[in-house]
Amino acid sequence: MCLALVAAVLASAVVRATLVDVYYIPSDSMEPLLQDGDRVLVSRTDFRGGPIRRGDLVVFDGRGSFAPFRSGNSPLVDGVLKLGQWLGVAGSSTVYVKRVVGLPGDRVACCAPDGRLTINGMPVSEGYVYPGDAPSTMKFDVEVPADRLWLMGDHRSVSADSRSLLGAPGGGMVPVDRVIGRPLEIIWPLERGRQLERAPLGGAAATDEGQ
Repeated sequence: MCLALVAAVLASAVVRATLVDVYYIPSDSMEPLLQDGDRVLVSRTDFRGGPIRRGDLVVFDGRGSFAPFRSGNSPLVDGVLKLGQWLGVAGSSTVYVKRVVGLPGDRVACCAPDGRLTINGMPVSEGYVYPGDAPSTMKFDVEVPADRLWLMGDHRSVSADSRSLLGAPGGGMVPVDRVIGRPLEIIWPLERGRQLERAPLGGAAATDEGQ
């Protein structure tokens, strides 16, 4: 019985490290699509067979970009936190979920005269933004370096994202190789269960992905 349990745990660990994982949503920065306390199933393989696109949701390791400076915890505290994250009952202090707005080489700016973000000079439509929120109240004009992504939350008024980290190391832009995977569906709570479809940005910029 013990050997069977150990084998099951090891098999689960291998699957979650290579194929699919579970991520706990620890904030309301991705509302209305994802809510605080949701658990989402994350594919670790989706972006291996195809490119990341504007509008994609991504789960990523924010160390060095979104989480550049963190004080260390004791080994016991770290162990408890990691266990909670593995069980899907606690969020991570270094892993995040955001939406891809700018790809490598893009120029992303706020805002066009009608209030929309622009990508490479063209306004884009973002139907996923939290109702009542502006695409951004912070002005910015950035060029995304090679191999990096400009990421934003859907609940723009409460999201700490690439905009608020422009002065941090890496300028708040996340290396492509830090992307862990793509959220596929909400699996908990059961009443909120749904698949998470890819939602490309609308507008003229969407016709030229460049990746």
